[in-house]
Amino acid sequence: MVISQHLILAELIRSESAKRNGITNMPTPEHIENLKALAENIFEPIRTEFRVPIYISSAYRSAALNKFVKGSATSQHCKGEAIDIDMDGHSHNISNKDIFDFIVAKLPFDQVINEFDYAWIHVSYKKNGPQRKQILRAVKNNSGGTIYL
Repeated sequence: MVISQHLILAELIRSESAKRNGITNMPTPEHIENLKALAENIFEPIRTEFRVPIYISSAYRSAALNKFVKGSATSQHCKGEAIDIDMDGHSHNISNKDIFDFIVAKLPFDQVINEFDYAWIHVSYKKNGPQRKQILRAVKNNSGGTIYL
């Protein structure tokens, strides 16, 4: 199923954890509409700006998959409102920091997170409701847990 000009549903539901563990990761029609809004307002503007493929490491997660990977109970991934982008290790000279800076400066995001010194970028967009424009940085605390600054 086509989600946007440069994105298909299979890219947004791909999960090795789901495959290996027999977990269904299919979004509802409402989630698909959220994914389309996310693609139109976040993914496609990034793709247009940088003119290279944009690599998504995580997007939609069913409740069962989210529980299995120990995701947040309130994760926007479960609503089809969030994607994680990871450009590192690809042949394009575009870094995760470049993507982060573009999102912050130019896009109508709900939340953007610099995950562990730009290991990847989490970005969300809400189809309905105001965008919070929340900018966070994920770091490990002394006991190994994650905190958001």
